[in-house]
Amino acid sequence: MPRERMHWPSLLSHHRLGGAPVAGVGPRSEFQRDFDRIVFSSAFRRLQDKTQVFPLAKNDYVRTRLTHSLEVASVGRSLGVLAGDHVLRQHPEMSTTGYIAGDFGAIVAAACLAHDIGNPPFGHAGEAAIQSWFSTSKLGRSVLMRLAPGERADFERFEGNAQTFRILARLGMPDNAGGMQLTCATLGAVAKYPRAAHLPFAAPAGISTRKHNFFHADRERFDAVAQATGLLGRRARTYCWCRHPLAFLVEAADDISYCVIDVEDAFRAGEVSYAEIEPLYRGIVTDPAAWQKAGAISTDEKRAEYLRARTIDALVTEAAEVFAAREAAMLAGAFDEELIALIPHAQALEAFRLLARDRVYHSAVVLNLQSPGAAILGELLDAFVGAVEAAVHGSSPPGAREILGFLPGQFLSADGRPATDLYARVLAITDFVSGMTDSYAVTIAAKVRPLAGRP
Repeated sequence: MPRERMHWPSLLSHHRLGGAPVAGVGPRSEFQRDFDRIVFSSAFRRLQDKTQVFPLAKNDYVRTRLTHSLEVASVGRSLGVLAGDHVLRQHPEMSTTGYIAGDFGAIVAAACLAHDIGNPPFGHAGEAAIQSWFSTSKLGRSVLMRLAPGERADFERFEGNAQTFRILARLGMPDNAGGMQLTCATLGAVAKYPRAAHLPFAAPAGISTRKHNFFHADRERFDAVAQATGLLGRRARTYCWCRHPLAFLVEAADDISYCVIDVEDAFRAGEVSYAEIEPLYRGIVTDPAAWQKAGAISTDEKRAEYLRARTIDALVTEAAEVFAAREAAMLAGAFDEELIALIPHAQALEAFRLLARDRVYHSAVVLNLQSPGAAILGELLDAFVGAVEAAVHGSSPPGAREILGFLPGQFLSADGRPATDLYARVLAITDFVSGMTDSYAVTIAAKVRPLAGRP
């Protein structure tokens, strides 16, 4: 475990990745600018048609990735402000930096807003479908066999979190050296898993090493973020760091939001009854006055909305208190657990998660829609990887040229052809496919299917 410590002035770095040095903080902070850049990005806008739980839902109440991300950002801002208030009181050296509690909230809110921006179509089933295609399809396996270990791991363990960093740091504004040129503080807080997919040693135990947050192609960009913010390295000259402390708040905001709100979505979608979810709220909301007010609400739908708000408020307070108690250990790189696992109502929140797992994520309506969606991603990878491989190797299978015509120019080399490097051209295809919305993936699959000789 690292013996050094991280320091808040560095962790709150407003240096922009690939951008010119910032002259100073004005009325509109650099972290608020991050939030705005993400909101107005095309990648964020596409989240309106990406699955949260219910793929291609017909019920307009059910949340998409976009509404989920906005809600997580709201929860994250509250967590960040509470955490910032603690940090500023506990660290006298921060009094001369000009930072306020709202800056912490703005960083966490921006990171939360972006946390799912790299997720492929059809939710986590889409992520699994991309991984499965590379490991089980003939063409996918042939690609992996020709790659170096670090490159191969990116596809074998394709990760939406790594695609998020890639969009923010490169693809979001490809003509800029640092993509969207967000502050390093925000980019550090986004990274719940600050490590590469392939490590030359066994990954240390802990929540932050279970996945990875950047691809082999983007490791130097993340290294720049880590240097600017002063993240502690797990081992010298390897791409593996301890988490930015604010990343724990991003994770907590996401966990609180999806555990509680996915259950509410399931109720609104008719998958569970109000009688089933009311005991979950009672496990966390203990104020008699709150229940008296809930009893006066005329409909179960509005009652669930009110109790959801009270539940999230209680959980935010508890998570912020756990952060305050563990903050010193975070700075030392000695804490690597989920905050929500340590809150007083951890078991009550786990009841939400278990109901969501058993009655929502594994429900027939979700699985029946996810399976065809996942199959579509396999078709798209077969078609587009096959087309670029044919173009590079000079073969002309039926429909390959027409399929290649669907690939936007941004995913090709300057001369309009696929990259000569295998890793680069296949990574461009996963960039393209994972960036699709659910509906667009369905549409493109229908167009390339006959070209690829599929019924």
